[in-house]
Amino acid sequence: MKTITLEALGEIRADYLKDEKARVVRNALTRNDINTISRVFEAENASPFMFSKDIKTMTATSQEQSGRCWIFSALNVMRQMIANRYGIESFELSQNYIAFYDKLEKSNYFMEAMIAEIDSPMDSPVMRHLLTTGVHDGGQWDMLVSLVKKYGLCPKSAMGETFQSSATRGMNGLLNKRLKKFAVDIREIGPAEREEKLPLLKAKCLKECYGLIASCFGLPPQEFTFEYYDKDRKYHSAAHVKPLDFYREYLAQDLDDYIVLINGPTADKPYRKMYTVKYLGNVAGGNPVSFLNLEILEFKELILKQLQDDELVWFGCDCGKEGDRKTGLWDDGQYDYEHTFDMDLSMTKAQMLDSGYSAMNHAMVFTGVHIADDKPVRWKIENSWGEGNGRKGYFTCTDTWFDKYVYEAVVRKEYLSEELQAVLKEEPKVLDPWDPFGSLAQ
Repeated sequence: MKTITLEALGEIRADYLKDEKARVVRNALTRNDINTISRVFEAENASPFMFSKDIKTMTATSQEQSGRCWIFSALNVMRQMIANRYGIESFELSQNYIAFYDKLEKSNYFMEAMIAEIDSPMDSPVMRHLLTTGVHDGGQWDMLVSLVKKYGLCPKSAMGETFQSSATRGMNGLLNKRLKKFAVDIREIGPAEREEKLPLLKAKCLKECYGLIASCFGLPPQEFTFEYYDKDRKYHSAAHVKPLDFYREYLAQDLDDYIVLINGPTADKPYRKMYTVKYLGNVAGGNPVSFLNLEILEFKELILKQLQDDELVWFGCDCGKEGDRKTGLWDDGQYDYEHTFDMDLSMTKAQMLDSGYSAMNHAMVFTGVHIADDKPVRWKIENSWGEGNGRKGYFTCTDTWFDKYVYEAVVRKEYLSEELQAVLKEEPKVLDPWDPFGSLAQ
């Protein structure tokens, strides 16, 4: 390994001091952040908050200090389905209700993984990944579907937020410490005693995890009264509704009619193939997390079909790249870092995935799109960061930003061609647990 020589460092410093622009940039950065001095003035004006296709939606929700965006965004899609069916002007589904069972099921899923890997060294790649990841707030669409199919849904009025559900860091720390203790404890049991002792240790840990989650999030309702006003301000009420019945009667939508599409242009993922990720899930025995990988134009075409039919689209992206919370714009052309710092930052989407620079980390909802010359140029987004960000909680992304940083989307299977319908029946390729598409939206 070669070191930096003092001679080479002196030459670099001398060249830097000769650079007049670098001096201006250095002075500007003493009182401004990088985005301020790198901003392209024309970018915001080039993406007005206007859309040729704009689906009417409700007030933006807020996940607060938690990583539950995948829950909020999915329930925003589902509440719109219910609202459209019953003429409801405004309401929310309980994100806390889903989060409660997600935490419980993830705890069970983690323990099952620890039991399956009981003979693997603690420093094996799989064990290192599982122990590092632990149980956190994030998730994927199929994980939400598994929870809804097993536990149903309820309105937010039946199970509202608590301080802990809105700020999950403290609880997550305790939960993961207990689960990691379980991973340590089971390795002290001899092979001959596993059949007898493993179920006892697991039952004890699960009971303690339930107690922690219940104390932090509250107890989920077993039944509730659903009350709402329709668009004509007529009052409606249904008593003694059970969460599963609410899902079946009010949502009345088979969630298995949807498929998760991905755009993953890396060499290890040929297009028009199915993929899954080892140990990615929450509900043991629930829907497997699976994806259909498509080239970007085909991926986008299916999203557009669903939007044109007035149905929202859940999607996953890398929200940390080239965005502005205040203006509500994601645009890969609004910051000119390359010319500000004279750096070569060019990478393809595949290179960003392979190098770990980018991966899905946030889920939101497409609610509209602007088409010009038969092509999308910008997309309207419903976020879950509250009304204080963007345009009262709604955002825009340019189509070029979409191409670079949107990774997943959920559409009805009916939009797929016969050829793609056949691909859905193929056995998915199992990816390593640390694959970029095993990342969780938070």
